[in-house]
Parts: sequence; C-alpha cells; structure tokens
Amino acid sequence: MSIDAAINALVPLLGDRLSVSKSDLDAHGQSETHFDAIPPDAAAYPRSASEVSAIVKICANHRCPVIGYGAGTSLEGHTLAVQGGVTVDFRNMADVVQINNEDMTVRVRPGITREDLNTQLRATGLFFPVDPGANASIGGMASTRASGTTAVRYGTMRDNVLALEVVMADGRIVRTGTGARKSSAGYDLTALMVGAEGTLGLITELTLKLQGQPEGVAAATCTFPTIDAAVEAVTDTIAMGIPMARIEFLDAASVAAVNAYSKADFPQTPHLMVEFHGSATGVEEQAARFGDIASDHGGAAFEWATLPEDRNRLWHMRHHAYWAILASRNGATAIVTDVCVPISTLAQAVRETQDDIERSGLSAPILGHVGDGNFHAILLIDPQSDAEKKTAQGLSARMAERSLALGGTITGEHGVGMGKLDYMTAEHGVGWDVMTQIKRALDPDNIMNPGKVVRLNG
Repeated sequence: MSIDAAINALVPLLGDRLSVSKSDLDAHGQSETHFDAIPPDAAAYPRSASEVSAIVKICANHRCPVIGYGAGTSLEGHTLAVQGGVTVDFRNMADVVQINNEDMTVRVRPGITREDLNTQLRATGLFFPVDPGANASIGGMASTRASGTTAVRYGTMRDNVLALEVVMADGRIVRTGTGARKSSAGYDLTALMVGAEGTLGLITELTLKLQGQPEGVAAATCTFPTIDAAVEAVTDTIAMGIPMARIEFLDAASVAAVNAYSKADFPQTPHLMVEFHGSATGVEEQAARFGDIASDHGGAAFEWATLPEDRNRLWHMRHHAYWAILASRNGATAIVTDVCVPISTLAQAVRETQDDIERSGLSAPILGHVGDGNFHAILLIDPQSDAEKKTAQGLSARMAERSLALGGTITGEHGVGMGKLDYMTAEHGVGWDVMTQIKRALDPDNIMNPGKVVRLNG
C-alpha cells in the first residue's frame, strides 16, 4: 500500500480539487456519534463518473483505501478512514439529471440531498418520499439503505431505487437495473449495492421512484399514559390496515428534551406523532379511525395540524429530536441504537428495553419509527467516561440480542458501519461469510471503505 504515491498521482487529475489541508481532512474525519475522529489522508472532489473512475483506478494501482462521502450524517462511523486513504466527496455531483414525469421517476447524481431534490420536484406534483430526518445525500441514503419516518407507507431506499451507476473497485463503470418497474434479468446488482455502504463500489448516479403529492395531508400529536399504551395503539393501527404515512413514538424523556430544545409545550408523557396522506375525504376517515383506536388505549390531547407550516414545524421538531436529546445533557455524546422487530413483538421489545435502561442508570430516551417496528434508544454518555461507555455498549448489545431473539434485526436503517460489526455473526451466521466472499470477489485488495460491514484481514 502506498497512500502517498496515490495522492501524488491524483494531483494532475484533480488539481485544487484534491485537498490535504488539515481543516478539510478533519471535517471528513468526524462522526455524528461516539466514534473518535479518524481523518483521511486526502479529500477528492470529482465532477463526473469518469473522474470517479479515474480516482479509483489510481487508488487501486497503489492499494490505497477509498471512502465515499455525502453529507456526513451517518451514525455508525461509515465515512471514517480507519485505514487512511482518500475520501471521495460528492458535493460537486449534486444535481438532477432527468425528471420523467410520466414514469414518475428521476435520475440524480449522488451528492444531492433529499431536501434539495424535493425542492426541485415541487413544480412537477411529484416528490421523493424517503425521509430519514437528516438532510442526507441521496447517494449516502442508498449506500446505507436508509428509511425513516415515512417508511411505513412508502418503504425504504431498497424499495425506491430502480437503477444505479456504480464505479467498481477496479474503476469499471457499471449500470445496474433499468427504468422499468421490474426485471427478472439475472442477479439483482442494484439491491446488492443498496446497503453496501460503499464497500463494493461508489454510486455515481441513481434512478429513483417518485410519488404524487397527496391531495390531503393531516398530522397530529396525542399523549398516552404509558409507553405500553402508545405502542399497543400503534400495533392495533397497523393491524387494522389504516394507511399511515408516518407514525412516530417519543417517550416522556424525549418529549422533555424536545420541549427544552424547540421551546415547545407538549405534555411530558409518551406521545405518538402521526400523519395521513390521501384524498381530503380519505384523510378525514383515516384520522377518525386512528382517533378511535388511540382513545381505546388512553390517548388524549389530540393536536391536529393541517396547514403546511404547522405540519412542517411539527416534523422539524421530530427530526431534531436527536439533537434535542444530546443537548439535554451538557457535553454528552451518544451511542445510538436502531433495532427493528416484527410489529407483533414491538410492545415487548420497547418495554424490556425501558426496564433495561432503568437498571443501567443511564439517561437513554426512546423514540422511533414504530409503524414498522423500528425504534431508537439514545444512550447518552460522558465522552471522557470509560465506565459510562462500557455500560452503554452493554445495553446496546442486549438490545441487539433481544431484537434477534424476537425475530428482528440489529439495525433497521442506520446500517452496520463500524459500530455493529460485532453483532453480524449473531444475525447472519454463515451468511456473513457469504458477504465476505462477495467483498473479496469484487474488491480483492479491500480498498473500498475498508473496516465496514465485513471484517477482512489485510
């Protein structure tokens, strides 16, 4: 491996779009959560797939690691340069290539963020529905197989990516999938790349499904006396087939943090935040049915928001709940969990997690996209306290074990990165070995985002 030689070879290709300044490297070496900073040796800013291909070919020749970078919002250390190397930052590849109104699809390059994409789609009457909360890049969302608040209605990135352009570890540019809604033509390489976290190749273009903007939208919050009551209302709502667009849960500690951070005045009890999409009549009917179910479980204090500015304010608070929770303990960092279980076991999983948190002595508010069984405990720790970090890691491990025992997964949307490697054998068994074989076949020198998803020697 010769990282310095690779960097020297990249200078003629990129000029001042190759940076080795400390500020740039430090910016690319940060994590949103508890991981220590690990900067790369250089940051590259390509403008085209052909430039990405040239970068990867040079790095491959020198066995230099390559790490893709979007908006830097990932939570499991996905973009940290654990073996050094070159970070490929896609900020200069952040545009819409083509909108196909009749097909309800769009082609984009990977650096565009979901908010910018939907701004550009506004006049078409279409929108891209996957909403992880953070204003993440579309390429990063595909790489981590992201989902979020709207997954209960519209699915995850897995369900919304039709085709990709990918630069492989040897620099070849490969197109996967087509604009058609289905295909039986061979291995599904699109699905393989969605969720690969940049360990098999770098995504340079995506074809995405779009949705029509709904005629009617209504959002609401309601309180519940206990966590169990709120979660049971969720499971009953799903069982009744009510087509929720969003159904989010916040426990009392999360609500208190949101109140303090956003200057809100929600009652400090467990809450559900819900949203309905459809025709004006359909939304009214769905809201009424949900209201009956919630009331049966002690739901009260319904606050409805139908004006766009009121709905946006509500979801802005939900999307900033993580930052609100971090701010609730001065100087804290967090280990963020994101287990996902079958909806039938959700109440048990949340209840047992809450009991475990109480025994641990940590502050760990719970919230999540409970409409699809996905919830998070934000384990707040003092970054200088090894004891607190050890306690939090034990709690996180037990959450993963509990989720697997209930038929769920260790990560519903954040991905594996560095943080969940220790749990992969428990979830996949020999399937993790198969993933390793795929990685070795497609990236034999282990240059593509090494240290993530699978473990390789050398």
